[in-house]
Amino acid sequence: MAQKIPATVVTGFLGSGKTTLIREMLQNANGKRIALIINEFGDLGVDGDILKGCGDETCSEEDMFELSNGCICCTVAEDFVPTLEKLLDRDQKPDHIVIETSGLALPQPLVRAFNWPEISTQVTVDGVVAVVDGRAVKDGRFAHNVAAVDAQRAQDENLDHETPLSELFEDQVACADMIVVNKTDLLDPSEAEGLTAQLRDESRDGVQVVKTSMGRIPINVLLGQGVGAEDDMNARHEIHHHHHDGDETNDHHDHHHDHDEFESFVVTLPEITDPKAFSESLADVIRSHDILRLKGFAAVSGKPMRLTLQAVGPRVDSYFDRPFHHDEPRETRLVVIGQVGLDQGAIQTALGK
Repeated sequence: MAQKIPATVVTGFLGSGKTTLIREMLQNANGKRIALIINEFGDLGVDGDILKGCGDETCSEEDMFELSNGCICCTVAEDFVPTLEKLLDRDQKPDHIVIETSGLALPQPLVRAFNWPEISTQVTVDGVVAVVDGRAVKDGRFAHNVAAVDAQRAQDENLDHETPLSELFEDQVACADMIVVNKTDLLDPSEAEGLTAQLRDESRDGVQVVKTSMGRIPINVLLGQGVGAEDDMNARHEIHHHHHDGDETNDHHDHHHDHDEFESFVVTLPEITDPKAFSESLADVIRSHDILRLKGFAAVSGKPMRLTLQAVGPRVDSYFDRPFHHDEPRETRLVVIGQVGLDQGAIQTALGK
C-alpha cells in the first residue's frame, strides 16, 4: 500500500503570522515539493499573492490552491474535500501538503475531514500548528474585546463571560500539536518565557510550544511530526463548539460557525510617495477606527518593486517583495478587516489623505 501524503494544518488568529511562517518554510524547503491550500479571508487574494513564487520549484503556482468561498471549517464538503481530491489525482504528487486556514477557522472540523473515505487512504494529518501573536495574546487584545462580548451575548443566550475571540483561540490551541509563539521580538524575555510556560501548562501532554519571530522555524521542526491527528480527535475536541461525531461524512451539515461579527472590504488608492509616512498614517487610521487587520500592496513612486504591507492592530510591517509586472496596475490595494460596524467611507477617506 502506498504511503500516505502528510498534511500540516496551520491555524491561528488574524495577523498571528501564518503567511510569514509559510513563506519562511517555502524559502527553506531544501527541495521538498510542497502543495499549499490557502483559505483567504477577505475580498483580495493577498495571502496567496504573497506566497506565489517564493518557493519556485518547491511550490509553483500550480501547487497552490486558494479557497475563497468562506471559512474552510464551514465549507469542508463544498470546497476543501474536492480541492484535496483534485490535488491527489495528479500524476506528480507533492511530498507534503500545507493548509493555511483563515484566521477565524476552527481546526477540528477540518482535521475530521481527513477521515472521509475519499481521502483517508491517501493523506494523513502530520500535525496541527497553531501560530500565536505573542504580543497580542500577552496584552489580551484578542481575548478581551468588550464589543465582541456584547455582540456574542446578543446572539447566544448560553454565553457566559467568554468572548468569541478568546473561545476561538482556546479551540485552536486545544487542537494543536505545536504552538508557535510568534513575534517574541516584541516581548521582554521574561514575558516570552511566561507566555510559553502558560501555554505549555494549558496544553495537552506532548504538545510542543516554541518561540520565534518572523515565523522562523526550521522545516524539519515544523514538518514531519507524524502525529496522525485525524485518529486522535477525542484528545483535541472543541472546548466551546460541539459537533455530532457519529457520522464524519455528515460533519459539514452539523457544523455551525457564525462569522457575522466580522466584515472586510478593499480600498484602492494611487501610488504613494513616502512608505514610512504612509505606514505611520495607516497606524493612525487603524487606531482611530479599531481595525483588526490590514494587508495589501502599494506602488511607490519611482520604485519598480511592489511594497507589501501587513498590519495587526497599529503595528505595520512592510517590505518590497517583487517587481511590478508589465501589465500590472501601479496602484495601492488594501484589505481592511474588522468587526461589523466599520465606517467604510471614513476609513476610505482617511487612507486617501
